Amino acid sequence: MRRFIIFLTAILLLAVLFSGCKKKEDVIKIGIAGPMTGAQAKMGTDFRNGVTIAADEWNSRGGILGKKIEIVIGDDQADPKQAVAVANKLVNEGVAGIIGHFNSSCSIPASDVYNRAGIPMITPASTNPQLTERGYRGVFRVCGRDDQQGKVAAEFIINKLKIKRVAIIHDKTTYGQGLADEFKKNLGSAADVVYYGSITQGDKDFKTVLTSITT
Repeated sequence: MRRFIIFLTAILLLAVLFSGCKKKEDVIKIGIAGPMTGAQAKMGTDFRNGVTIAADEWNSRGGILGKKIEIVIGDDQADPKQAVAVANKLVNEGVAGIIGHFNSSCSIPASDVYNRAGIPMITPASTNPQLTERGYRGVFRVCGRDDQQGKVAAEFIINKLKIKRVAIIHDKTTYGQGLADEFKKNLGSAADVVYYGSITQGDKDFKTVLTSITT
């Protein structure tokens, strides 16, 4: 709960800074963008509920700058194309800021839309370095990047587990492959990568991958 209050406070402050000469409204609209349906709906629903509780708490105190906070939900279904559609919809709805998206593959293309519109966004979970390395002044994250996480994971394998042979499997997503690449890079020559490959989300038969690893 505390984390979502911080998210909301941060985006509200950013929205005020970025709003400048935009049309004044009776409410402050904040967009929440993430996977509300589909395979990752649990993550999106928890995300939405947390932010909504935080918004309700602020509204019970009188809102911000004398205005109530209104939440606008955007369901990107963890799909990059849908994320762009959601981003355009939220911009057209007149949101002052965005909390989201959840997946890096969605946050990166959606951030192009928000940047053009001059609307700040802050993501709680998108870790791909590309998101914040394109010079967009209104794009923020509150989580460690893949290059940080990959380094820590590699150091744990090398120094704590002292494993010398490693298989790396990712799910072809911007997040999954980005983290796998950073992990492999940070392993260097300290461990032998016996397999580096991918699976497709939704697959249930992994015999081919397992056979490749064990042979």
